[in-house]
Amino acid sequence: MSTASNKQPAKPILPGATIGIFGGGQLGRMTAMAAREMGYRVQVLDPDPACPARFVVDSCIEAAWDDAREAANLARGCDVVTLEIEQIAPASMAAAANFAPVRPSGAMLSIIQDRVVQKDWLREHGFPVGDYRAVRSLDELRTAISELGGKCFCKSATGGYDGRGQGKVGFTPGASIEDEARGAWQALGEGPGVVEKAVDLAREISVLVARAPNGETKAYPPAWNHHENQILAWSAIPAPLTDAMAREARGFAEALAEAFQLEGILAVEMFVTTDGKLLINELAPRPHNSYHASVRACVTSQFEQLVRAVCDLPLGDVDVVQPAAIANLLGDRWLNPDGSPREPKFAEALAVPGIRLHLYEKHKPRKGRKMGHLSAVGATVDEAVKLVQQAEGLL
Repeated sequence: MSTASNKQPAKPILPGATIGIFGGGQLGRMTAMAAREMGYRVQVLDPDPACPARFVVDSCIEAAWDDAREAANLARGCDVVTLEIEQIAPASMAAAANFAPVRPSGAMLSIIQDRVVQKDWLREHGFPVGDYRAVRSLDELRTAISELGGKCFCKSATGGYDGRGQGKVGFTPGASIEDEARGAWQALGEGPGVVEKAVDLAREISVLVARAPNGETKAYPPAWNHHENQILAWSAIPAPLTDAMAREARGFAEALAEAFQLEGILAVEMFVTTDGKLLINELAPRPHNSYHASVRACVTSQFEQLVRAVCDLPLGDVDVVQPAAIANLLGDRWLNPDGSPREPKFAEALAVPGIRLHLYEKHKPRKGRKMGHLSAVGATVDEAVKLVQQAEGLL
């Protein structure tokens, strides 16, 4: 699905130029690999001197997300700057923008960085969201839980992902709501947050949309996502949805790209409710875990698409060539129950037909830390999911 505006194309940033990336995690690493394959040079900024992207880029600036001086230094040596993480300080985005285009923009990022601001913005612009309350104290959190029916997810306003900075209330039979509320407030870091009413879920999906500065827009087919302990366990493309629901989901993503005047890519996480409605959960203006399968499922991977979008090149085809799935490999796989190290049985997993291994060169496994993923293709999306789960079980 694509749209294009009548706006005259801007001058593209052609191969041979240098792309800067705020963030050198696995998303930056895979974006850099796609960029290098297309003939670009790549520089990253990351606080970790051993970040995964360091091993595949031309240079890496070791600096904090709020180091505006080093952000400017990154941009001075680049033709365009993008990002793979939302935690970049507004001052760093502004400093970089003095020397190179920063795509997506700091204005868009400032809305998405704060979950309360993001939810309010979505509601004010007419996008469907579940019932929620902004909270700034334990008393406000108690009130929100009561107003929302007692079964809620509590999330910190800023930061927090893969279950961090989040708490649940009302899911444990016999548990004290007061104790759970206090626990959720502590999980939020005793700071501002959002309390969301739990919805009756049929499925979780996401849609990745790309938009170039010239206005060309393309939305990928929806991905089907499964979370465990609030961390994505596996994801597959295309999601098993009716054609009408898939069109609706892609339409929301395209409308968001237009409303934000997006330059880059945006992942839109959505809930499919048991009564057939779509609700927008969260936004991520960067490559997304749920679209790792696009490397094998789609004509154009999300990483190549990001390069095309920020460089104002024609966007790539987003059609599905074959169903594909991924399963995340967390640091738990490298640890025995007693915490001692172990080596996953990669050879056994790779013996499963259609399986590939993708590791991020993270050298310190920790419980819950994403170390890599497995991918599989199949004749159907269900087959791809079964194959990747089979391989994961052999590790």
